[in-house]
Amino acid sequence: MDKILVTGGLGFIGSHTVVELQNEGYEVVIIDDLSNSTENVLDGITAITGKQPLFEKLDLKDRARVASFFEKHNDIKGVIHFAASKAVGESVQEPLLYYENNISTLVYILKELKKLPSAAFIFSSSCTVYGQADELPITENAPVKQAESPYGNTKQIGEEIISDTCKVTPNIKAIALRYFNPVGSHKSAKIGELPIGVPQNLVPFITQTAIGIRQELSVFGDDYPTPDGTCIRDYIHVVDLAKAHVVALNRLLQNKNKANYETFNLGTGKGSSVLEVVQAFEKVSGEKLNYKIVGRREGDIISAYADTTKANDELGWKTELTLDDAMRSAWKWEQVVRKG
Repeated sequence: MDKILVTGGLGFIGSHTVVELQNEGYEVVIIDDLSNSTENVLDGITAITGKQPLFEKLDLKDRARVASFFEKHNDIKGVIHFAASKAVGESVQEPLLYYENNISTLVYILKELKKLPSAAFIFSSSCTVYGQADELPITENAPVKQAESPYGNTKQIGEEIISDTCKVTPNIKAIALRYFNPVGSHKSAKIGELPIGVPQNLVPFITQTAIGIRQELSVFGDDYPTPDGTCIRDYIHVVDLAKAHVVALNRLLQNKNKANYETFNLGTGKGSSVLEVVQAFEKVSGEKLNYKIVGRREGDIISAYADTTKANDELGWKTELTLDDAMRSAWKWEQVVRKG
């Protein structure tokens, strides 16, 4: 089978995608600098799939090492590019770090792909490119709004760089996948979301609160114009999300793409409020969660959920797992991690 490079392949979404690629028979090579993950994740991937992927610890900002990596692996047929810094708040404090890490690394990879006879490129993008959309659900035709953070801006700029490259480099075909909110973990509880430090995302904060690592969960605002006053997001199970990457990659490798650069929303098509996520967790775990309503958080949009029609019709992909499934697997993972 074809050799696929997964950058950031030991991270949350990356590791689940490596599992799905190996389940499909692909030969996987992982690059990760271990800045937000650990090498132990390899053991989890191997335990699930029965096969250990190749791994190279490499900082993609080191252009010379990136070039030598591609010289060594000149038979790569596709790249799924996850490697990036992703904390919105940190990006506001450290914009240059984010622009260097998220933009320069993308450029270095594309420069190497230009040298190959052909290459499929899947970009890890985000629904943050839409900001507070004018209409819900959000389609791929929704206007890209001015970014609320340097992190969001790196996703917009990244998409533009890829689009511009594909216009003049016919041997590169690319798809940008705009994720909504990935949650949950693999049902085996051998891999999952393991944030370093204080979690930036809702679900690991919920599970860490329930297990006693965090004192309480802050719910930022209950006065939004939504049914229960809390913000609404589209929470997609990470396994469904990972499978979408394999489907998108197959589309490019089988020349089924309709343009050299395409974009797809990846979500469930259903919005859930913060309090609905809390209630789903309490239901599946049997735990009462300690949470407190506090003031609104700067930069939070009111509501965002996907129109998934394009991904459903064009990719033949749709989500299969529910919010309850995601919360159940996230809680199982949290318990396994703490026992370890």
